[in-house]
Order: sequence, then C-alpha cells, then structure tokens
Amino acid sequence: MCALFGWLDYKGIVPYKVLKKLTQLLANAAEERGTDAAGISYVKDGRVSIYKRPRPSHKIHFNAPEETNAIMGHTRFATQGDKKHNYNNHPFAGHADKEFAFAHNGVLYNDDALRKERKLPDTHIETDSYIGVQLIEQQGKLDFDSLRDMAEAVRGNFTFTVLDQDNTLYIIKGSNPLYLIHFEALGLYVYASTESIMKKALGKSVLNKFSYSKVDCVEGEIIRIESNGDISREEFEPAQYRSHFATWYDYEDSYYSIHEELLLAYCGCYGVDSSDVELLLEYGYTCDEIEDMLADHDLLRETLQMVKCEDSDSLYEQIYGCAY
Repeated sequence: MCALFGWLDYKGIVPYKVLKKLTQLLANAAEERGTDAAGISYVKDGRVSIYKRPRPSHKIHFNAPEETNAIMGHTRFATQGDKKHNYNNHPFAGHADKEFAFAHNGVLYNDDALRKERKLPDTHIETDSYIGVQLIEQQGKLDFDSLRDMAEAVRGNFTFTVLDQDNTLYIIKGSNPLYLIHFEALGLYVYASTESIMKKALGKSVLNKFSYSKVDCVEGEIIRIESNGDISREEFEPAQYRSHFATWYDYEDSYYSIHEELLLAYCGCYGVDSSDVELLLEYGYTCDEIEDMLADHDLLRETLQMVKCEDSDSLYEQIYGCAY
C-alpha cells in the first residue's frame, strides 16, 4: 500500500509559497499509506528531476524550484526491493521520445515473466513497479498507445502516474484509488490516492478557502492533463488476477480479488486482525473504504461494532424467528 500525490498549476496565479507548502502537506498526509520512502519529481529547465529518500515524508524537506508547474509525488510501503537502496524507491526515471518520471501504487506479479517475454534488459532495480518504465521505453514513445500497452501487459493491482518533460501529467487508473480535484478559478489540479489524504492536506492549506470540483477517475482510464490544463482521456482493458493458482480469470468467479488479498496480508501492520477485515468485506465494504478505516482506528472500531451487532441480531432472528 503506497500513495500517489501531486498537482499541476496551469495558470500560474497560485503563489509559489502556497504550492510549496501544498507539496509538503500532501506528502505528510500520504504517510498514512507508506513511510518507508518518499519522493517527488518535477521539471527544471526542460529536464525531469527526481528527489527521493528512504525515510518518511515528514523527515524530508521537499523544495522544488519556484518556476515548477507540476509535482508528481509518492510515499512508499515497501513490498519488493530494499528501501535502503534509493534506486528502488519512487519515482523512477524513464526515457522514451521524451524524459519522464513514473510512480506506482500497488503490487505487480509478472514483472520477471514480462522481462523474459518482451526481451527487456536486466536491471539492478528490484522493485516490481520498474517494469512499467521498461515497457514504455521499449515502445520508444510516451503517449496513450504506449501507456495502454503497459497497463494491459502488467498483472496485479495498480494506479500509475507519469510526468513528462513538457509538464504533461498522465494518470493510469487501475483498481487502486485516486482522488483528483480541480480548482478551476485558480487553474490548479491536485490529486492524492484517497479523499482522506486530500482533506487532511487541504485542511492545513489556504486552498481550503477556494471551491473545487471532483474529477472522475474510472478504472480502465488513462487521463492526460497537459501543461495548459487541457484534459483528455482514453481507455484500456484492465486484467483480473487470481493468486491461488497464478491464473487469470473473470472477477465474478473469485471469492477474493487480488486487492482484497493484499489488504488481508498487510492489515496486521496496522494492528488489525485479518478476520475483522474479512468480516467487513463480507458485509459489503470496499477495499478502498477499509483502507481508509485502517488509517482511522476510531472509525474502524465503530464500524466493526455496528457490523458485529447487526450480525448478532441476524443470527438471533435465524434461531428464534424474531429480532431482539
């Protein structure tokens, strides 16, 4: 479980100090989904720059240049690749027909197989996410077609972001969450993995005094936001995964999706028993909703009390034919 965050300023009317603080606020709020490492990318003098460190966001001073028009950030919960080797942390640098930076929230399972299948070069980078960079580079271009090819080739759960040297931001929306908003009057797009991260960051920013609208991000979409604020979309076909036998299948045939299995695997890191997560899943809560609860133990406790109470009422009614 990692977090994506960032912004794109296309009118240039928001003061630098506000945007600089926004970057830090987003990064700090995004720690709820990962504290192993953090980093940002931005464009300086027409070149993509990346600054990342193997430590929590609040221990890093993010200080992009004053002329920065866009920030693409990431906080990491390491699942593959030692965080102490900074090259394993996000964002990653890429080179196609233009320079770009690449970040990923999720886990990919076929990176080694794809490297063999596509005859991609070996790399010292151990992180599964880096296969996305290699697939784009193999296409020799960064556009909707190469991003679609990449998104349809990888297997696992994901949402990707890409920032190129022209300050164009791409969001490749898979099954993992992404919350995007637009301050139209200010000419500013801001995004974070979850609404809770966004609200936590904006609550400490002067931007909370301005109105904004939510921009829909649907699974299977590639969203491109250009440096002038123009937004366009294309689609890709998301794949589904069953981890038990490493085969691919229709979602309806599974009991748990890979997103759910990952949730069950790492919930212990938050001191939450997997049986409680299973109960919430069976009750109908989504993975995104449960992930928000993991970061808010008061909400989790209240929800579990409600669900367990209703389960008890239901059991009593089944046995005795009436409710309490």
